[in-house]
Amino acid sequence: MNLNGVLLAIDAGNSKTDAVVLSPEGRVLGSARGGGFQPPVAGVEAAVDGLAEIVGRVWEAAGGTGLPPAFAHVSACLANADLAVEEVELERALYERHWSRSVRVRNDTFAVLRAGLDEPRGVAVVCGAGINCVGMLPDGRTARFPALGKISGDWGGGSGLAEESLWFAARAEDGRGEPTALARELPAHFGLPTMYALIEALHLGRIAYERRHELTPVLFRTSAGGDAVARSLVRRLAEEVVALSTVALGRLGLLDEEAPVMLGGSVLAARHPELDGLIAELLAARAPKATVGVVTAPPVLGAALLALDEVVAAPEAAVRLRRHYA
Repeated sequence: MNLNGVLLAIDAGNSKTDAVVLSPEGRVLGSARGGGFQPPVAGVEAAVDGLAEIVGRVWEAAGGTGLPPAFAHVSACLANADLAVEEVELERALYERHWSRSVRVRNDTFAVLRAGLDEPRGVAVVCGAGINCVGMLPDGRTARFPALGKISGDWGGGSGLAEESLWFAARAEDGRGEPTALARELPAHFGLPTMYALIEALHLGRIAYERRHELTPVLFRTSAGGDAVARSLVRRLAEEVVALSTVALGRLGLLDEEAPVMLGGSVLAARHPELDGLIAELLAARAPKATVGVVTAPPVLGAALLALDEVVAAPEAAVRLRRHYA
């Protein structure tokens, strides 16, 4: 197999990494999956070492032998590349691996955005464990947010919703706050009788910290049942999604034009009817020409499409690539 001029695309999230080798004609030649990419925890060099192991495997899957060659381009959409300075640092680390003379590092939210678009024009809001929003135009201009949590003004995400739900439920049980069915439903999810029992189990580690994300679906079910507190949290999330997307649209000059707003991540892709309806209603009031879509394609498709964009591939290459992931 002739592997000259092939491209490397990487989508590296906090929990898993996908990589593909593809031809400039949009043919997927090999794929591989590995663990998450967390340079704040492991350090940049150790995190990139993990990428290198995956790159070696995807090169072999494509039919290559020995060390990976100099790819024509490397498109790397990486979690924790939240600031421009972090993108520069990670880009430098990838250049030092000598995978290519052409490397572009972006935040992994750009992969979700590009996976949902026929052209690199629009905005995406991703709500998984956290929340983020990016936008892009064909001329390369982008809109983005630091997305570092409360210190950068963020609200929402699965983890944030779980914390808010616990806060309101705890106050409801002891009388400091208004009544809410969350005080019953959250502990019941773990087979516990009261919020006090749940608080104790979480504090003492009898319920692992990572399991808190299980409470977000409980919030949506409770809201669907008509609970006022739960409904207020769902509405606030819808307001946050619309605030992020309309600010990004405005920065790109798309607020008064027909433009897609793509929704992704586990919370938004779950298609909760109440949340979907609120987002559509609120967005229509602030950006009447915007259209809402949900990204169901794997983000690595977006990273690969960005690679094709960089080498100015023929339009049929993107069509072929999308067909592979259909």
